[in-house]
Amino acid sequence: MAVTPQEMTALYRRYLTSVVLFHQRAASIAGIGMTDYQASNLLALQRSMSAGELGAALGLTSGATTRLIDRMVDAGYARRVYDTEDRRRVIVEHTGKMESALQEQLDRVRGPIGETIASLDPHQLEGLVTYLQTAATAYESAGREAV
Repeated sequence: MAVTPQEMTALYRRYLTSVVLFHQRAASIAGIGMTDYQASNLLALQRSMSAGELGAALGLTSGATTRLIDRMVDAGYARRVYDTEDRRRVIVEHTGKMESALQEQLDRVRGPIGETIASLDPHQLEGLVTYLQTAATAYESAGREAV
């Protein structure tokens, strides 16, 4: 399949826009804002983070991080746990409640994407994994360096 650079750019932009709009809708369904939603995603990936780590990852001040954690705890999406080695340090843990609330919405994309991934041959799958790893690293790096 021959795709021009312009077609690839348009397809990639469509893909990124679709992902962002889907997650904005998911956040709305969960009754939270995008920053809280992304915090939940980070916690789901990391299992737990200190309040400072979470705030730094999201580019928030300590006050904004405290308010975000308060909202997430109130909604049941996270819980505070005190560090056993330093009780002044708060660890934020993901509860998994948001995924349960969004199961139907998430299944709408997981099903078709999972079917396509299952149909890939090993070489195609390797290419997809390489792309996802490279893209994630590039976006993470660019996000940390953004002004």
